[in-house]
Parts: sequence; C-alpha cells; structure tokens
Amino acid sequence: MMIRKTIITAFFSFWIGLSVQAQMNPKIKLQDALKLIQDNYVDPVNDEQVVDAAIKAMLSSLDPHSSYISREEIEAMNEQMTGSFAGIGISFAMVADSTFITGINPDGPAARAGFQVGDRISTVDGASIFGKGLRNQDVMRLLRGEKGKAVKLGIMRKLQTAPLEFNVMREQIADLSINTSYMVSKNIGYISLAIFSQSTRREMDAALKKLKALGMTKLILDLQSNGGGLVEAAIGVADEFLPKEKLVFYSVTNSGVKDNYMTGGFGQFMTGDLVVLIDESTASSSEILTGALQDWDRAVVIGRRSFGKGIMQKGLELSDGSVIKLTAARYYTPSGRSIQKSYAKGKTDYFEDFNRRMASGELTEGGHINFPDSLKHTTLLNKRTVYGGGGIMPDKFIPIDTAIYSAWLNKLMNSGRVTQAAFNYVQQNRKSLTDKYADFDAFDHSFNIEEQMIDQIMTSAIKQGLKLPPVSDKVARKTIAVELKAEMADMLYLGKGYALRVRNEASTAFSTALDILNNQKIYNQFLEAKPSKNTTAPSKITKK
Repeated sequence: MMIRKTIITAFFSFWIGLSVQAQMNPKIKLQDALKLIQDNYVDPVNDEQVVDAAIKAMLSSLDPHSSYISREEIEAMNEQMTGSFAGIGISFAMVADSTFITGINPDGPAARAGFQVGDRISTVDGASIFGKGLRNQDVMRLLRGEKGKAVKLGIMRKLQTAPLEFNVMREQIADLSINTSYMVSKNIGYISLAIFSQSTRREMDAALKKLKALGMTKLILDLQSNGGGLVEAAIGVADEFLPKEKLVFYSVTNSGVKDNYMTGGFGQFMTGDLVVLIDESTASSSEILTGALQDWDRAVVIGRRSFGKGIMQKGLELSDGSVIKLTAARYYTPSGRSIQKSYAKGKTDYFEDFNRRMASGELTEGGHINFPDSLKHTTLLNKRTVYGGGGIMPDKFIPIDTAIYSAWLNKLMNSGRVTQAAFNYVQQNRKSLTDKYADFDAFDHSFNIEEQMIDQIMTSAIKQGLKLPPVSDKVARKTIAVELKAEMADMLYLGKGYALRVRNEASTAFSTALDILNNQKIYNQFLEAKPSKNTTAPSKITKK
C-alpha cells in the first residue's frame, strides 16, 4: 500500500511539474528543445537543418501559403520576379541524351553569334554534356551565369563535319511575363500573361500600345494557369483597364487595419470590350485582377472557377538571408468578396481540391456549384450577382478539355516522344518547310500533321508500356497533332509564342471568347444585371 501511495505521489508530483513547465515562455521552450536534441541525440546533429525543420513545421500549422524559403531559393525567386537573368538567349530541348537548340531570342547574344535552331550543344566550357543524363535544370544552370562573363560552347551542326566553337558573352535576358501578344482578327487582340513580376506593367503597356496601333478595339486577356506573383504588378495591370481612383482590392490585417489599393488612371485600354480567360489554376494576383475587372463590370470572365487564394503573404527576412513568407492579411475584391477557399483540413487536403472538382463534375459540366446567400455580392455598376468563397466564378463556364489535362498526355509529353518527333521532322524538312511556308501565318493556315507521324508516336509509346488511348481514338490523335504542330512552329520561326497560337486555335475557351467579342449583343448581355441565380450569364452564344 505504501509503495502504491509513493508511486501515485511521484506521478502526481511529475504531473504538477509538467503543468508548471507548460506555462514557460514558448521561445525558451524552443531553445530548450534544441539544446536537449544537441546534448542527447544518438548521432551528431546539424543545428541549421533542425532549426529549418522546426520553422517549416511551425509555419505549416498556420495555413497552406505561409512557408520558409532558404537563401538559395530566394535568389532563384528574385531572378524570376525581377524578370531578367544573365544568359545567351536560347531555348533548348533534351532529345535522346542530346541538347538541341529549339529557339533563339532574335535580340540575344546567341543570335548575334550565329547560332542556328537545330544546333546540338556538345560541350559547355570544355566539358561534354552529351549522354550525361542531364536534366533541363542542369543544362540551364550551365548556360546561365554572371552577366558579362563568357561561356564557351561546342556546337555540332548538320552538314558540318567538325564541331564549331562559340565564345558567347552572357547578357541580361528578359524573362518576360507576357507569353505572347498578337492580333487575332482586324480588331481583336490577344495577350497571354504568365506571371506578375516587376516588368509586367511595362510589358503590358507596350503590348497594348502595339496592338492598338494595329487596330485593336477589343481584347482577350488570358490568365489561364497564371499562378500570380507580385501584388503591385496586378494593381498595375488593373490600372490599364480601369479609370482613375477605382478600388482594385482592399486588405485587412489581423489587427483590423484596412488598406485600399486604387488605380492611378494611366491605362492604355479603359473602354474597349474585354474578355478575361481563367481556369482552376488562375490564382492569387490573377484573382485580384479578375475580381476587380468583374466587380467593376469591366470584363466578361469565361472559363472555370479560379483557384481560390485570397490571403496575402509578407516576406520577413532572417539574418542569414532566408525568408519567412507569412500570411499577414486577407484581401477582398471591390464588392467585398473574399475568395479564399477553406484550409481547415490542412495543406494536403487544400491542394487536392483539383481532384475533388474533377471527381464532382464541376470541371466538366456547369451547374455543380451552389452558393449560400451569405456569399452573395453585387457588382458595383450594373448590380450583377457575384459570389465570394473559393475562387472567382466566371460569367461563362467552359468545360475542361479532358484530353489536354489527361494523365496519358502528360506521360506522353514527359516521355519526349512528341518533342523528338517534331524536332526530327523539322530538322529533315526545314528548307522545304520554310520555302513553302515563308512565315508563321502561312504555316499555321496550311500545314497539317501527317497521320503516319501520329501512328508512329502512339504505337511506339504503347509498345513501351505507356497507357494511351487506342491508336484509332480521334480525340487523342487530334490532341497529339496540335502538340506536334505547336512544337514545330516554335522550332521553325524566330520569335515567341507561336506554340501557344497553335494551341489557341484548338481551345474552346479561346473560340468562345472570339464568339462573345464578335457579337456585341451577347457581350452586353453578359454584363447586364440578371435575376439572382448561380448562373450569371447566357448559356448559349449565337454567332453572326
């Protein structure tokens, strides 16, 4: 009995001790935990790794977008956000353990040095890169470097018996946020925006001026798969389309401080008809821009419900140059909508939202979303009904192209078979192709992929164990044909964005945008106030 009492007393004392210790300063607790690990762990401990892991774990318990970024990662991100890097101005593809030049920036050092599309890079600074099993990132790391420092490349060129050597000075190369801009018809322009960076406003300004000079009075702004970027850039782009002193969004911090972000009135395209393309990967700054244009009844938004990121992160630098990216505020569209989707079930569940949307039929059929009245808002001019919560709802739903987003196409493209087939065809027929199709427009209008080439790709892939649709599947064949032609276009003609132009012509979202802009009555109907329903636009479009 005495022994049992002693044990109970000891346990009680231990519990009391734990209770007292539980009240200790969390900062001291963290320091003590690190010291205990250092003193007692069975193997030597890398303090920095342990601390990094602790910081990541702390941030992961907050929300899906608060994170820890190492010094090396920060340098890479800054390069992307500033919109430039030191390189030689080429794009390349890995084909059968060889690195081939597939595109050349006409204003870059590689073009001035005399590089040609189709050249094979055999050595970089004297070291062979043939048959090394290198990844794209590895080759990119070798080619990029310090501005003003030369890189020596060995080049194997068709019909040349001996390798050529080039000493090319690395220069600051614009890593543009605009994929491409061009005139689709006499009065309709198109701009595809990939990211919001420091150069975005400048690029957008120039693109709009160029297109307006070519006769543009209506515009398709493509934000599909645009995952966001700098908030300041989104405000700058909104300024291109909205009059002075219009609210783009407002933010609210944990202490209730509210900040309004307004336009400055210096835009290039404040009155012309505008259609914005979005999809399930349109996120963050893209949603800020789309929400502002929708709330001000400035644009018809078509596509699928956007990602749903309505929280803003602040970068807080640590002494070693690493950064804690911490969610510091929520943002709201001009009508007061929060479009942040729930993250109550954790990060893994949060980023599996695409699979849920696909499984539910939301991405393939309209009418699968029902919003409670608590999420209902009205646009600021025409008083149309729009909804908050979980992304921006488009005015016109476009079902997802299940072939483009299929697992089989992803595996096929990753296998390199399509790129290799396109490259081989262009290499073997370059002269005849450029003689017959002097420019991209001629190629795009008249060139068709041979059925035999599609047969060979599909048959080869199936034999190697890739699970593809049957060779006779018409949808699969059409999808492969589009990808082949798109890659060939980029390999044949100097410039940027030809592949996207080919893909656009097969895109339902793109063709629907054209139909809307070509029918003024339908365009106006989308922006008119309608009865309070979840569907906020006409379901059919009648062509002229």
